[in-house]
Amino acid sequence: MSAALQHPIGPTTVEDWLALPPSEDGSRTELIQGHLHVSPAPSFRHQLIAFELGVQIRGAVNAGGNRNLRAVPAVNVKISSTLRTGLIPDVAIVDRPTGVVFPAEALLLAVEVWSPGNPRAEREAKMAGYASAGVPFVWTVDQKTELHELRLTAHRLDGDRYVVAQTVRAPGPVTINAAPLPITVDLGDLGV
Repeated sequence: MSAALQHPIGPTTVEDWLALPPSEDGSRTELIQGHLHVSPAPSFRHQLIAFELGVQIRGAVNAGGNRNLRAVPAVNVKISSTLRTGLIPDVAIVDRPTGVVFPAEALLLAVEVWSPGNPRAEREAKMAGYASAGVPFVWTVDQKTELHELRLTAHRLDGDRYVVAQTVRAPGPVTINAAPLPITVDLGDLGV
């Protein structure tokens, strides 16, 4: 069993999470299995990757012609009241407008830009949360470090877990089909 799933569900509800006041310092508070996880404001590199990738995704969504789809940055998504999980993907494709929080069923693609400090348990818990909510596609982006280059991994939901559909490691246009519509990305344009 994943380390992320071994701990009992904490006391904080999705409603408690949504009632929190907005952060004044740019930090993000997510709710993972009833426990609040506060991340410092994303670094410049993190924000640049998320923004530039969001621009590429938005371009594909707009070119796709489906007026119900929207690419949006950093939105609250109510994953599960039972699992007490609410997440804030760095970029998302949703299929309906809403207010402050999107229901999980509106989320067609979640993009998580992992910071080097994200613990493995947090990454696993987020992926498990998206899977339990039935989010069809999740992309994860590992930032460049001394150990590896920038890497985008596109995951497709298969039953109750994600399988890797495609991995992109090099600059240059690549079309990813593990998405609600084909999206061409270029890691060389992410500004890092």
